[in-house]
Amino acid sequence: MSSAPDRLVWIDCEMTGLDLGVDELVEIAVVVTDFDLEPLDEGLSIVIKPSDSALANMGDFVRTMHETSGLLEEIPSGVGVAEAEYEVLEYVLKHVPSEQHAPLAGNSIGTDRAFLVKYMPKLDSHLHYRNVDVSTVKELARRWFPRVYFNAPAKHGGHRALADILESIRELRYYRRAAFIAEPGPTTAEVQAVSAAVVDEFASRM
Repeated sequence: MSSAPDRLVWIDCEMTGLDLGVDELVEIAVVVTDFDLEPLDEGLSIVIKPSDSALANMGDFVRTMHETSGLLEEIPSGVGVAEAEYEVLEYVLKHVPSEQHAPLAGNSIGTDRAFLVKYMPKLDSHLHYRNVDVSTVKELARRWFPRVYFNAPAKHGGHRALADILESIRELRYYRRAAFIAEPGPTTAEVQAVSAAVVDEFASRM
């Protein structure tokens, strides 16, 4: 079993929109995995009731998206954002008790993290400042290994937070197997040679 420092905290949020100045959280889900991308349990998903003004500000596109997913009808019965933060943090503490040990993971995670900083600062501060963003791997695969990129598993999460997380974990597991060097990887001598080569290539630029 992996230790707590080896774990990744996967979080996905659904919001009333993407404008951090006016929009709010309406759903958050979390799954903790080890570094082999194996979920430690089934995870946690919580619907959040935002303010009336945030709901009123929701654009037609987002409203239709949340209506189609079934989230919109669940929002009136959601919990407050403070309670949601408490429950998610308690879940994370169960698997990662120490602060600043586990990176935040997800897809285009910068947006989610910005909302966590604003609305769930205690949760955000418990996580390591580094992120593991699957969209970064995806963009690199699109440029360097297009066959890998175009054959990635289709995504059907439907904009529900927990389903989106599981698809992100599955996606990174795919890229690890399809695009990364298989274990045990190159020898020490081989990687030292690569390191020396790239340093030499950039020597005249630095």
